[in-house]
Order: sequence, then structure tokens, then C-alpha cells
Amino acid sequence: MRICVVALGKIGLPLAVQFASMGHRVIGADVDEKVVGLVNAGVVPFPGETDLDTKLEKVVAEGLLSATTDTAAATAESDAVVVVVPLFVDGDGKPDFKWMDSATKSIAAGLRPGTLVSYETTLPVGTTRTRWAPMLKEGSGLTPGEDFSLVFSPERVLTGRVFADLRRYPKLVGGIDEASARRGVEFYEAVLEFDERPDLGRPNGVWDLGSAEASELAKLAETTYRDVNIGLANQFARFAGAAGVDIAKVIEACNTQPYSHIHSPGIAVGGHCIPVYPRLYLWNDPDATVVSAAREANAGMPEYSVGLLAESYGVLDGAAVLVLGASYRGGVKETAFSGVFPVVEALRARGAVPYVSDPMYTPDELAKLGLPAHQGAPVTALIIQSNHEEYKKLGAADFPGVRVVVDGRRVTDPANWDGVKHVVIGA
Repeated sequence: MRICVVALGKIGLPLAVQFASMGHRVIGADVDEKVVGLVNAGVVPFPGETDLDTKLEKVVAEGLLSATTDTAAATAESDAVVVVVPLFVDGDGKPDFKWMDSATKSIAAGLRPGTLVSYETTLPVGTTRTRWAPMLKEGSGLTPGEDFSLVFSPERVLTGRVFADLRRYPKLVGGIDEASARRGVEFYEAVLEFDERPDLGRPNGVWDLGSAEASELAKLAETTYRDVNIGLANQFARFAGAAGVDIAKVIEACNTQPYSHIHSPGIAVGGHCIPVYPRLYLWNDPDATVVSAAREANAGMPEYSVGLLAESYGVLDGAAVLVLGASYRGGVKETAFSGVFPVVEALRARGAVPYVSDPMYTPDELAKLGLPAHQGAPVTALIIQSNHEEYKKLGAADFPGVRVVVDGRRVTDPANWDGVKHVVIGA
């Protein structure tokens, strides 16, 4: 097949490489000329994705993958178009479709009869049928479901392990009609391979959920579940801390029972997914009080963590505090909705002087993110925001003069902090 993947980001590029690795000819379309140039040179434009460098170099050398900034032209050459353009929400939780609208109009300009269009970007329920189908029809003159196939098939992978996740999890597909769904199933069966999963109770592979709306809801539901679960864990942790109970031991005990799957509490919930998709769900279902309460609970954890520091340290006015970790999670060079931003804001609100360091970022890169990079100034307190591997061996000897450390991820060993007040969430 000839396949166009629209947006060569941290999900789109591995997808394009996966499709090409199966022997299909793939054109990656992206608005960033620098990204396009790097991909055409066989160079990964971002770090951290397992095996992407070697796989990309191979398929580019074999002539199976190329990149362009001309989405319409790439669409016109393709049998299938897979869309992985980011969707953002504003501060009120309202979806901002600007980037996706632009990409969809470009796709429509090059759309030919018989093409499959698959949206993988997480969407509010109903978006594929009520927004993309009319937009594609208007721009192409073609009728969805008759002249071309249209499906929603959510990405279900985690950055850093995309290729492994593509094999492990069933690929969900929902079409705007039965014919579109069949075409979508056939497409993904031809571009993906799956691990054996006896635990699923049915064969791993491509699952038709019956409609685009069901597929859209499945992605929102599985991700919103995680936010709600973490929100509950955070509330348990706050109560446990006040009661002098170690919540980690409680959760470990609870999860030995097969119906309990309590997640881990922590200083923040970041990334492109968990902080965002519950808001997309709430846009559809604003009366979902459980979802909104969990989102509020999780959003309050950075301020709560700074409060823990103040309880042990005393007045923070003028205190130099180093925040360890800008990334939203360990091992990933990404700051989308990272807890570092509200932690820094909460420290400043209490009069502290915050600094930030991260082994994955240079001081200049941190400065470009609007973060106060640490360049050797003495500090008297630490807040650990990311669970980078490098932090596991840290101790008091690494930070002379530090009086208190708040480990928001339970990544450090308390035994290494002799003479320093070591604080964790939920204990």
C-alpha cells in the first residue's frame, strides 16, 4: 500500500516507521521543514523512543519512507491516510481544533475516491462523524462512506515504547459505516503485528467496536479511568499523611486482592494524555462529577507538595529551592503539562526562589521553557518532580546545605539522606 501519515511527532513518526517496516511505501507529512529534513536524512528529530533510530534509518535507506511538507500531495498519492495531529484544550477544557482543522482541509484537497482516512488523535465523542466527515466532504467533493472510507482508531501507546505497545494492545477501530470499518480493520491488519495475549479472552489484533463514536469513547474512557484512579490515590495519600500512615504499604496490600488496582499517588499528573483527555470527556459530559473531582484533586497536588515542604522547612520566603525534573515523567524529554510549572509557580507564591535542573535538558533549554535553570547557586531545599533514574542514588552528600527534600515520586532512598528531613507524599 501507499500510506500517508500526517504529523511526524512522537507518535506519528514511529507509526510511519512501523508501516514502512511492513513493506508499505509511506510518506510522512509535517508542517515543520526541519522535521521533514531530518526524517528524509534518516535522523530521528527527538530522543527517547526505543529502536526508532535504527528502524528509521533502515526504512529510509530502503526507500520505503520519505517526508514532505505538502500534505495534499502526499494524500493524493496514498491509498490510506493516518492522522496523528495534536489536539489541545484551553484553560477551560475547550478543545482547540485549529491544527487538526488545517490538516483535515489539506487532506481534503488531495483526497481521491477509494482512500481510507483514519484519525488516531484522541477526540471528543462524535467528532469524526460530525466534524471531520463534513469537512472532508466539503473540501474534496467526495461523500464519506460512499466515495472514501472514514474511521477513528485511537493511538494506545506510550512514548518511549511505541513499537512494543503496538504489538501488545488490541487496535481499536470504529467506522462511520460498516464498509468503512471493514476497510479500517483490513488496513491495520496489514500494517501491524500482535503479540499473543491469552489473558484477553479473545484473539489479540484489530477489534471493530461498531462505530466511530464507540472507538472515540473507548480511548477517553481508558485514559479518564487512569486520571480518576490517580485522583483517588492522591486523596488516600493526603489522608494517610495526616494520619501518620504509609500509603505505599496500604496500596501494596490492597492490590493483592484481584479487584483492587489502586494507582500510585504523586506530585503531578502530566503529559499529553492524562491531564487532557478527561477534559475532552467533560466537554461531552459536563455533569460527570467523579471525573471533574479527580481532575481537581490531581491539579492540586503541586501546591500540596509545596505545602509539605513549608511544613518541614518553615517560612519559604527567600528560600532557595531546587526542583529536580522538568520532564513530566522519568526518561522522557517532554514537558507537556509537567508538574514543574505549577510547582515553580507555587514556590514563587510563597516567596521562595526556585531553580530547576533536569539531566535531559540544558540550562538554555530550560530557560526557553520559561524555567529558572539552576547553574550552581546554593540551595537549602529540594523538591523531586520527575522520577528520572539518575535520582535514585541521590543523597545528602550531593547537596550540601539542603535541610529538607520532598520526594514527590518516592524515587530516592531515605537512607541516603542522613541529617536531612526526607518527606514523601502519603506518609
